Amino acid sequence: MDLTTTYLGLNLKHPLMLGASPLCDDLDKVKQAEDAGVAAIVMHSLFEEQIKREQATAAAVATHGESSPEASSYLPTPSDFVLGPDAYLEQIRKVKAAVSCPVIGSLNGVTPGGWVEYTKQIEQAGADAIELNVYSVAHDPQRTAAEVEGRTIAMVKEVVGATALPVAVKLSPFYSSLTNLAVAIEKAGAKGLVVFNRFYQPDIDVEKLEVSQRLTLSTSNELLLRLRWLALLSGRVKLSLGVTGGVHSGIDALKTVMAGAHGVQVVSAAITNGPVVLAKMQKELETWLAEHDYESLKQGQGSMSLAKSPNAELYERGNYVKILLGYAKSML
Repeated sequence: MDLTTTYLGLNLKHPLMLGASPLCDDLDKVKQAEDAGVAAIVMHSLFEEQIKREQATAAAVATHGESSPEASSYLPTPSDFVLGPDAYLEQIRKVKAAVSCPVIGSLNGVTPGGWVEYTKQIEQAGADAIELNVYSVAHDPQRTAAEVEGRTIAMVKEVVGATALPVAVKLSPFYSSLTNLAVAIEKAGAKGLVVFNRFYQPDIDVEKLEVSQRLTLSTSNELLLRLRWLALLSGRVKLSLGVTGGVHSGIDALKTVMAGAHGVQVVSAAITNGPVVLAKMQKELETWLAEHDYESLKQGQGSMSLAKSPNAELYERGNYVKILLGYAKSML
């Protein structure tokens, strides 16, 4: 069965990738992913905060970090990061040497600036592409939506301008006009868009009266939001579309491809079950396609997108109305 796909200009044997996670820091896990037939590996992010700390003098870091008792407890310290910038670049070299599939480096930031020069160093370390992870909470009431998006576009332009590698932009779903932003990201020179970043929401400890950190792995239920936006974006932009969050089976992966995805990142399932789960997903894909008389995965790529759907309203307001009215009738 032909499962090949093209993502960011990279020819992949199938769409299943190991997404950004701590697994990429463990060469044994990386090799297990290679043995499982992974199509590509996405490194976890090198953070803007890490790079800025590296670039600052020790005195400047101390002055900024201890400017107030409250600030010092929330600013990430070097020990919060598993790999510093230099170690991160070295890990890319090690992963590239350990696998035959493409390796995608990742930068995580929110502002344009000198830190994006590390894009070139990631390229020199051997990465085949760059994923720019835009993770920010727009909480300033004085900052307009246009300003938030403008800062993102400026950062995309800087990263694209700093490397010859193809760049994918990983976004959250919390934008007022995501398709418009996607078009702007394409015009800024990016080659791909990844949906969606998973925000890790803070919790409140009512006994300690503290904000507590909580990390919850995804489930297949999170896939629905991604399916909708893949379907809405497919055909409206020329960007490679990637998906992350909620893919736990070969059928989950198939749904994303039918909605428009070219690349499918697997994280939580690989953390829970080990990288071997990628081989199982690939087999599920092959089995379904064969049983339904497909000759290739590309036959189904984007087949359930808005552009090809005879019932476009199901991806828009009509689905919302229909479900609520149907539920109301079922209660009578």
